[in-house]
Amino acid sequence: MNYEIKQVDKFKFIEEGEGEPLILLHGLFGALGNFNSLIDYFRHHYKVVVPMLPLLDLDLLHTSVGGLQKYVHRFIEYRDYKNVHLLGNSLGGHVGILYVLKHPERIKSLILTGSSGLFENGMGDTYPKRGDYEYIKKKAEVTFYDPKTATKEIVDEVYETVNNRLKAIKVIALAKSAIRNNLGEELNQIKQPTLLIWGNNDAVTPPFVAREFQKLIPNSELHFIDKCGHAPMMEVPDEFNRILHKFLTKLNEPAAVA
Repeated sequence: MNYEIKQVDKFKFIEEGEGEPLILLHGLFGALGNFNSLIDYFRHHYKVVVPMLPLLDLDLLHTSVGGLQKYVHRFIEYRDYKNVHLLGNSLGGHVGILYVLKHPERIKSLILTGSSGLFENGMGDTYPKRGDYEYIKKKAEVTFYDPKTATKEIVDEVYETVNNRLKAIKVIALAKSAIRNNLGEELNQIKQPTLLIWGNNDAVTPPFVAREFQKLIPNSELHFIDKCGHAPMMEVPDEFNRILHKFLTKLNEPAAVA
């Protein structure tokens, strides 16, 4: 299902449903389509919000994890969302962690899936080979357990991005910023309940990264999904939604009186 993209002031976003906000942050080559099944499912229970992150629209100086975090902060303030469940995939998870560390007062829970922030094998390791469609296709396929998930549409979008010189420079700037911006020392400051959902076959942020996140974030729980790569919400949406729904429902249950 295609959802209407609203534009208010300088922000573009999808907003569907009512209730507590569930804000979804996409990754470096992520698109709003990555979250279709999440929106379909959770709009019946929450206000699902997907801001379009200006990954390639910020000036070069602010093309960084920190620059994206500031953008998300302006967006959340502008829309005055409170009691937010903040979910991020890949680079979006990294931006989400940074946001929670800087502005914990608006966040009720944090959900990370294939998040950078500790370690990742990204596009940032080599300059993307412009013009080499097969190379880009292989890079896109590595994201998933089943290479067929990297549809022609996904590969074409990545190919178009890295073949535009300025966009390619910005992609590298973001990837390098993510590698430099290691949050290992700060994760113990996160007080919000945190859910980690990880693909057991994630080649970009492998399973040991998820275990490290769980070790470093105090109030966190970790779920692995088999036969699944770097984007569980796309590859195994039903299982992903089930784990997330259970976590959110438990958060909203009144604590049992001892």
